[in-house]
Amino acid sequence: MRIRHLPETLINQIAAGEVIERPAAAIKEMVENSIDAGATSIEVSIRDGGKSLIVVKDNGFGMGRDDLIAALDRHATSKLPGNDLLNIEHLGFRGEALASIAAIARVKISTREKDSNAWEIIAEGGKKGEPSPSSYPSGTQIEVRDLFYATPARLKFMKSERAESMAIKDTLTRLSMAFPHISFTLNNDDKKSLNHIAVLDSQSRLATILGREFGENAMKIDAEREGIKLTGFAGLPTLHRGTAQYQYLFVNGRPVKDKLLGGCVRAAYADVIAKSRYPMIALFLDLPSDEVDVNVHPAKTEVRFRDPAIVRGLIISALKHALLEGGFQSSSSVSYSALSSMRPGHLGAGSHSSAANHFAPPLPMHRGSSAAVPSHYAYGNLAEPQSLPYEAQQPQMHTMPSARAEETLHEAAISYPLGAARAQIHENYIIAQSENGLVVVDQHAAHERLVYERFKNQLKDHGIEKQGLLSPEIVELDDTQTERLMAHADQLSKLGLDIEPFGSGALAVQSVPAILGQKANIQRLIRDLADEVLDSDAVDGLEERINEILSTMACHGSVRSGRRMNADEMNALLRQMEETPYSGQCNHGRPTYIELKLSDIEKLFGRS
Repeated sequence: MRIRHLPETLINQIAAGEVIERPAAAIKEMVENSIDAGATSIEVSIRDGGKSLIVVKDNGFGMGRDDLIAALDRHATSKLPGNDLLNIEHLGFRGEALASIAAIARVKISTREKDSNAWEIIAEGGKKGEPSPSSYPSGTQIEVRDLFYATPARLKFMKSERAESMAIKDTLTRLSMAFPHISFTLNNDDKKSLNHIAVLDSQSRLATILGREFGENAMKIDAEREGIKLTGFAGLPTLHRGTAQYQYLFVNGRPVKDKLLGGCVRAAYADVIAKSRYPMIALFLDLPSDEVDVNVHPAKTEVRFRDPAIVRGLIISALKHALLEGGFQSSSSVSYSALSSMRPGHLGAGSHSSAANHFAPPLPMHRGSSAAVPSHYAYGNLAEPQSLPYEAQQPQMHTMPSARAEETLHEAAISYPLGAARAQIHENYIIAQSENGLVVVDQHAAHERLVYERFKNQLKDHGIEKQGLLSPEIVELDDTQTERLMAHADQLSKLGLDIEPFGSGALAVQSVPAILGQKANIQRLIRDLADEVLDSDAVDGLEERINEILSTMACHGSVRSGRRMNADEMNALLRQMEETPYSGQCNHGRPTYIELKLSDIEKLFGRS
């Protein structure tokens, strides 16, 4: 067979396979064109999950006759005036979307440029007709019928109508988060399934989309480093989901699903949430256009950063700082769930809908010096280890005789965020009275976090002890993995792991962290770290393994369930929780306490 040039129609259909993989992708491309055209109102209508009909209507600038003809040609765009791919200022720039859609569907475009005549054009299966006069009022409307009719094989891979409709809604939701000044409407089979009116700021739009639960349990993010700015909101560790679908990430207003950004979120929450759970976040990263490459994939959902280390450091540090400030809080959804289980049925919407969609400020904390805690509540410390690994020890609780536990001290403790301990039930749960209600604390989960944080501080103070190997462990890797891993040798050495090059395609491991013990699988450890470096250019896995060991030790060294505690011990535990980072959840991401407002408790008894 001789080499031949493919016909233009087939070229467009092949390109459409990359750009338009499903109805949601077609809508994303058309809506982004509307945004680039300066629209303030975008309305989308679909039928049968977008397979039979898609209509995108906007009030943007519109197009003239010549632009309308060119719009259906491949690689025809108005968004690269200087042919500069390093400074992309629009969502679209490749000039492929409309040509790809027209190659696999029946398309009709109606448009009117300001102070000009209206025109319309029809294209089917990659063949476009001549433009004709139209009576369209203003802006642009694109009708797409019978998507993929020209490529029937693709129809076999479509999901159910409901799944496609949900994907379309998710696409519009993400775009509406990034552009709150634009109103977005979605009509699904003549039923309105999404209606976001234009607002002045992203916070109002996020509250509308993510709801009261996220609004009440989100921490504000606002950080900047070397011209790169990160804003948005991140949910408390106890507000999590079983999928990453509720993680919304944006780069220069562009919704993305990027491994680097997702890895940063995972690394920041690694110490406060279970590995199988995902925090709810909405983060907006803004940086100069020449610092990011969006021309990575036709779908434009992946990006590459010129300096990924700066971006990674900014995101992780900003999230960890927010977690440090708000980690004492426990998600209000935990409290609502507890209240709903106290009466038949579920908690009525009327009980909390008045709280509406807002972002609540962090719970005030008594973060002063330890002197702020009454000396009457003296809580025993774990024995300071002389070397690693640590030996988990049962904490000793030193209290003054109960006769000196005067009622005035307990009354004064009510003003603290977690209040004053009143009782212990089932030898596991502490009941405390606060100024506005009551607090229920899981004593084992709470103390587990306290011990874990103390272990980490001791580790930081004493450093990580290294265990030298009698003979180096040789790990064979390919040259790329070896080179990339050696670039992080200094960081690994601080964590107790010393590596050296060993010829071509191999590393020699000279020492490992002593806390890992003699049974550490060094070969697996190095290979896992090498994979992590190639995937995210980071070596967080070693620190995570060390923290997992400390977490296990903390679990065995904390106050066990079934241990009776007196009032002084319980109050001491509450005070230390208020002073300890991340004490709102245990090492496994479970809440350590729930707070029930007095007003909600009174509603249970019909006293509201």
